[in-house]
Amino acid sequence: MVQPASEPIIRCSGLSIGYVDGIGATTRVVDHVSFLLEPGHSIGIVGESGSGKSTLARALLGYLRGGGRFLGGQLEIDGVEVTSAATASIRALRGLRVAMVPQNPLASLTYHIPVGRQVEEVLRARRGLLRLEAEQRTVALFSEMGLPDPEIIGRRFAHQLSGGQRQRVVIAAALACDPALLVLDEPTTALDKTTEAQVLELVQRLRSQRGTALVLVTHDLNVVADTCERVIVMKDGCIVEQGPVTTVFRRPSVDYTKTLLDASLDLTGDAPSANTLADVLVNAEKLSFSYGTGGWFKRPQRQARPTLDRVDLALGRGEVLGVIGESGSGKTTLGLILAGLLASDQGALALEGHSIAMVAGKRRPEMRRRIQMVFQDPLSSLNPRQTVLAAVMRPLRLFFGLNRNAAREKAASLLSDLGLGPEYLDRYPRQLSGGQQQRVAIARAFAAEPDVLICDEITSALDASVAGQVLEELNAMRRRHGTSVILITHDLAVIWRMASRVMVLKDGIVIEAGSTGDVFAAPKDPYTAALLSSATRVKRLNEEPTPSSLINEIAHVA
Repeated sequence: MVQPASEPIIRCSGLSIGYVDGIGATTRVVDHVSFLLEPGHSIGIVGESGSGKSTLARALLGYLRGGGRFLGGQLEIDGVEVTSAATASIRALRGLRVAMVPQNPLASLTYHIPVGRQVEEVLRARRGLLRLEAEQRTVALFSEMGLPDPEIIGRRFAHQLSGGQRQRVVIAAALACDPALLVLDEPTTALDKTTEAQVLELVQRLRSQRGTALVLVTHDLNVVADTCERVIVMKDGCIVEQGPVTTVFRRPSVDYTKTLLDASLDLTGDAPSANTLADVLVNAEKLSFSYGTGGWFKRPQRQARPTLDRVDLALGRGEVLGVIGESGSGKTTLGLILAGLLASDQGALALEGHSIAMVAGKRRPEMRRRIQMVFQDPLSSLNPRQTVLAAVMRPLRLFFGLNRNAAREKAASLLSDLGLGPEYLDRYPRQLSGGQQQRVAIARAFAAEPDVLICDEITSALDASVAGQVLEELNAMRRRHGTSVILITHDLAVIWRMASRVMVLKDGIVIEAGSTGDVFAAPKDPYTAALLSSATRVKRLNEEPTPSSLINEIAHVA
């Protein structure tokens, strides 16, 4: 039953959640959490990876991962006590009254069904729309989410979309039934700043027009400052601080909150200096690629624009090259081609002046070892049936012939460099948080000791403090081994901190390239200027600070 508007839509009191392992031991991951949320209001949940944010978010829909248990307390959502409610009552809530946007969009989409049809199924099953009505509503939702060519996008499969496009499809599905409560678990990690602003504006508009309450789980404190009225800070499953965003961010009362604020990256200091490309390690010429648009029977469809269009790239030995652009600009496709996971329609690729095969399966083992990639979606890149040890140990044994004991020792060392203890070696990917999964994927790539490391949004699933650790490890690896890095990201602060040169992609075309300092200081193309303006915030003197400027008042690059 829907509660009166005066009643909180979320009433959480003393909630505790734990996971039971194979021998019956319980690990408490949410510990005596209490908060209220009124209809139409918003609250952000922040904290480091593994603090219990995502577990709490899933609990708001009455869902726990395998082995999860409610250990105590009450959690009432829209009048339903979800810790003890019948399955039918929970199902009546999900989708219609409460909807969720999960952190991992690829795992949320069915790989063999076009994404448009998946959203249509939501509309037909939950809202009772007819097929034609559902199709029209889906196209309208995709258009609202800023997806290019929404009809063509709807006919594509999840693996044919960029990470940001997948995330916007999932958000569209969540918004389809106009829920009273929207739970977003890291919804903008895969989005560039301009698209992020569009998505958050859409969510805010829905909240304003429909009275939708919002729970936003994120490690991006700027997103919370721009979107939420209140904030909860979690550490080790407990709430260490909560209150109005303005109060907490301007005057944090606990050291942990101050640490999170200090770890937020911004565009201060100097960008790395760019050197002359005297020793080119990787050279790519005229790379082009287009995804097919035919259906099961290859029926002709309207031709989509190329994903990549005659892209040239040169990467120096030991250099960090940043690749930026909006979601769908071709960044990830470029990385996949360089790694040999996609074959370009035309063009050439060379390593140290020697032509190499476009497809990794046709490259010699040594060439495969020398070019490694860390993917944006860590859970999909890790085998769910293999332990962390098996994942990290495989390249050590495959490329270097280490025995099991030596490989385990090296794997433990790699995880330690990324902030994970040896106890994680025997866990499975599903037992890790999103940030922990990404660090395992990074450790696996480091294990091959590559000459070229292609990083596709490697910090998108990480909180700011852990992201800083990962970036420091990348820098240390590059200095020790002369490793070249191609850094694909929508986070311009990461580019500013890491990359000496940057190239800007739009609609598959390189529209601007040069040293990071020069491009950021004086962009020549209006598109680059728009990316920069959407990613930076200017503090206005003699004015009361707004929530969106509070982070940069406090945060600075260490």
